[in-house]
Amino acid sequence: MTDCNITSDNLYLLLPGKVSRMAVMYASDFGLPITEALKRIYQSATYRQLEDVETQLWHYGPVALYQMFLEQN
Repeated sequence: MTDCNITSDNLYLLLPGKVSRMAVMYASDFGLPITEALKRIYQSATYRQLEDVETQLWHYGPVALYQMFLEQN
C-alpha cells in the first residue's frame, strides 16, 4: 500500500486542478481572459493559504475555494 498523506512535498500535485477550476469560474464571472484569472488567483492570499499544507485548505473543493477567494479580494 502507498502512503497517501498530503505533505509539503506532494501538495503541489493537487493544486493545479483546483486552481484551474477556480480560474474558469472567475474568468466567466468577470469576463476576464483565463490567463488573467490564473494570475490573480496565483497572486492571492487564498492561494498562499492553499499552498500551505498546515491550513488543510486542499480538502476544500474548487467552489468553496473560489468563494473564499472572492471574499478575500
